[in-house]
Amino acid sequence: MSDEFKVDSEGFTSDGYRRLEPSSLKSMYIGNLIEFTIVALLAAVAYFYVPGFVAPHEEITRMTILVLMAVFTVYLLVGPQVFYRRYRYRIDDDKLEIRKGILVISHKLVPVERIHQVEVSRGPVNRMFGLANVNITTAGGTAVLEYLTDDVAEGVAERLNQCVVSLLRERE
Repeated sequence: MSDEFKVDSEGFTSDGYRRLEPSSLKSMYIGNLIEFTIVALLAAVAYFYVPGFVAPHEEITRMTILVLMAVFTVYLLVGPQVFYRRYRYRIDDDKLEIRKGILVISHKLVPVERIHQVEVSRGPVNRMFGLANVNITTAGGTAVLEYLTDDVAEGVAERLNQCVVSLLRERE
């Protein structure tokens, strides 16, 4: 494992980023299981009913569906581990940074002075594991800190709100 992914006793990487809690993996896998169930049902319908509409290509259509389902299954099984290892965030007085991705790695920078709204949300799967997301709305879009423990999410939201309020007071 490279040094950039190693975490110290306080949960920080060598470059000062925070990592997700291990419980977030459970939520990711349950969410993927739900996605897989829906896609598998759609694939079953396609496997048994669509080939009749494309009779000359029935075998190719069925083989394509099976291959796509196999690739999708591997992605859903491996994806949470890769996402968990690569997901990092850092908050300081002037910006929020989020690094995440499975195939495509993104690095999002959100200046605190651009933040309009901070909201903590808890979906049904995340609630089962005591997790929450922090949704940060700016004039340019939305950034989401995902799979944080409830207390960390509330703390992040509070810290971001305090940073925004202090910036507004400095401008007065």
